[in-house]
Amino acid sequence: MSKKHTGLNKLLKKLMSHYRMVIVNEETFEEQVQFRLSRLNVIIASILLIATFSICFFIIISYSPLKEYIPGYDSSHIRKSAIENLFTTDSLIDLYEKNLQYLNSVRNVLIGENLDESFFSFNKLEKDSLKNKINGLIKVNKADSLLRRVVDQEDKYNFDKKASLNLKGFLNSPAKGPISQAFNLSEEHYAVDIVLEEKSPIKSIADGIVILAEWTAQTGHVIIVKHNYGFLSVYKHNSSLNKRQGEFVSSGEVIANSGNTGKYSTGGHLHFELWLEGYPMDPTNFLNFE
Repeated sequence: MSKKHTGLNKLLKKLMSHYRMVIVNEETFEEQVQFRLSRLNVIIASILLIATFSICFFIIISYSPLKEYIPGYDSSHIRKSAIENLFTTDSLIDLYEKNLQYLNSVRNVLIGENLDESFFSFNKLEKDSLKNKINGLIKVNKADSLLRRVVDQEDKYNFDKKASLNLKGFLNSPAKGPISQAFNLSEEHYAVDIVLEEKSPIKSIADGIVILAEWTAQTGHVIIVKHNYGFLSVYKHNSSLNKRQGEFVSSGEVIANSGNTGKYSTGGHLHFELWLEGYPMDPTNFLNFE
């Protein structure tokens, strides 16, 4: 028999050899308990004991608050805050994208940037479908039209009297005068130019909030007002502005004075634009400038 097999047999014999463990009383030497053991039994019992202890320890740590005291393990409060921050971040990203889209629309208003082809197909239906939409928002009857005509003849600066009439739902003309250049999509002129004497009062067409009141080299003093139902009104080439960004304006309130400012100005006039949900509208379809 080889030495390898001889050594293995000796090891197995040692492991399987039985021993007696006796517990005796130290004073009387009386046997109290005795066990019959082998090295193999002791090894197996030790492995089972360690495994049981490890499983119990893992369960206790995993499903109790004790796990928060383990270095490197995040507490439940931190995990809850992380989840809340994740949802907040998603909401902020969504809000950022909406604001970016809105600012791009305002940017197009300011610089007159070219629009995509879908815009032109939309404007072909402007006089029909859009008028129906506006009529759903603004209900005009003959008595209202007569009242508006009377009010338009009053003093341009007499805003308090107009406010007392409480004419809700109307788009008031920003100024009265001949149109020197009409709205023209093919020429990318998304406005009407109204000939005015310099420093003539320019009025807000409806209630709204001023979202821009600045000077630009191309268009001089510019003011943009955001109204309900997705409307934006733009007033360019003014000599001065009476409102600042963030201020609320009422329908018919004087917000600027006409002028001849900016590189693109060709004389005293008001360059007036009307936008609906990012699309330029022909103001003459909704307002009377004469």
